[in-house]
Amino acid sequence: MEEWVISTISFFSVAGVVLLSISIRIVKQYERGVVFRFGRLCCVMGPGFNMIIPIADRMTKVSLRIVTMVLQPQEVITRDNVTVKVDAVVYFKVIDPEKAVVNVQDYQRATIQLALTTLRSVLGQSDLDDLLSKRDQINTRMRQIIEEQTEEPWGVRAILIEVKDVLLPETMQRAMAKQAEAEREKRAKIIHAHGEQQAAKTLAEAAEIMQSQPVSLQLRYLQTLVEMAGEKNSTIIPLTVDIVNALSHIKTGEGGK
Repeated sequence: MEEWVISTISFFSVAGVVLLSISIRIVKQYERGVVFRFGRLCCVMGPGFNMIIPIADRMTKVSLRIVTMVLQPQEVITRDNVTVKVDAVVYFKVIDPEKAVVNVQDYQRATIQLALTTLRSVLGQSDLDDLLSKRDQINTRMRQIIEEQTEEPWGVRAILIEVKDVLLPETMQRAMAKQAEAEREKRAKIIHAHGEQQAAKTLAEAAEIMQSQPVSLQLRYLQTLVEMAGEKNSTIIPLTVDIVNALSHIKTGEGGK
């Protein structure tokens, strides 16, 4: 009789320990536990020590941390019919564990596939120049589209989606290099022309001043002599402006005779 009682107590003790062990659930700080009781959504348990009813309850843990996924390189035809190969990275997180578990079978895979589809769609509606120069606007547009389709129905928020790299065909790279070189040459010629124009205006103004003020011409002549005197490899015979004018008048008079 005593052995039967001891066996019964031992059995219930072991069964109690087993039931207690399978009913304990530890949820980490960055997780939430979605509990189903007999297949129906029961509650969402927070971090820490939790207990469920064995056999009746099932817990699915969902991480609330930001997930980083690198999208596979995609070949896309832009709106101006240029084939490019792009890859991107998407950051997202779960904000509603209930929706992430109940409304979608695999929220990570579904979000990745939606990001790929959105990437091809948005880039297909953009020109190559926009893809290269307005990448921030394209990234913002893709994030808004993904967020509209995932946040409310799936409980998943798109934090950020970035186009990492754009690979162009070699022929397109050479064509763009030629275009950039031609653009630089064009700017250089325009700048040179503007400089010549400004120099001509300045010289015309200087000529008018010298014509109205003959002394300024004499000063300019003396300054030129000083600059030439700095070069020791030349011989200078100075002539004043008066002598030059006198010689010019004499030559003019001889020509008139």
